[in-house]
Amino acid sequence: MLENKEGQKVPDVTFRTRENGQWKDVTTREVFAGKKVVVFALPGAFTPTCSASHLPRYEELSCEFRKAGVDDIVCISVNDCFVMDAWRENQGCSAVRLLPDGNGDFTRAMGMLVDKDKLGFGARSWRYSMLVDDGVIRKMFIEPDVAGDPYEVSDADTMLAHVAPELAKKPGVLVFTKAGCPHCARAKKLLEDADLRFREVEIASIGGTEALRSVSGQTTVPQVFIDGSRIGGADDLEKFLAKAA
Repeated sequence: MLENKEGQKVPDVTFRTRENGQWKDVTTREVFAGKKVVVFALPGAFTPTCSASHLPRYEELSCEFRKAGVDDIVCISVNDCFVMDAWRENQGCSAVRLLPDGNGDFTRAMGMLVDKDKLGFGARSWRYSMLVDDGVIRKMFIEPDVAGDPYEVSDADTMLAHVAPELAKKPGVLVFTKAGCPHCARAKKLLEDADLRFREVEIASIGGTEALRSVSGQTTVPQVFIDGSRIGGADDLEKFLAKAA
């Protein structure tokens, strides 16, 4: 059973990071003391859902979190610092701080270390997010304890709706596309005409068709998601927008 630790202090551990080519130990006190911090944890850098949705949306909504009084946004994964640094560069992250929990010390102490041996991943973090105020966990959103890799409540929009409901009104739109796809161009035009901002993810950047299948259950593009719900292709999007008008 995954334990909700609201009201408790975050574990006292040290993260092994690198800065300017040198090793640097970062303690949880340095990360959390005297600050309001949003934390989200995920199974692994460069994995499809983490790269296409989980991390990018927190980066996208970082300004809204800052407006709500959040000092830092932290992503934690059971990966070493070299992998996390490469992922940050690959994703172009500047607002989200990626912390490597290489030995799983923080994740284990949180009770969120799970067995992913069947995937060849070893021990990894379960997906969850939390709001931490001066080292105390005020709110946790833990993905349901079911088979697979559920991604329903640890997302950025759910956390923002808790932290600042007044700022969480615009829908989050994600569009999976492929270069040269005319249907993808049509879907993007529909969204632009509806004045809906969207994040575009070319499937080549996340591993192609198989990666798209693992994220959406589909292999065709475009695939449009609004507030985490799959709308479908361009025709489906056109019907959705017409109904919502």
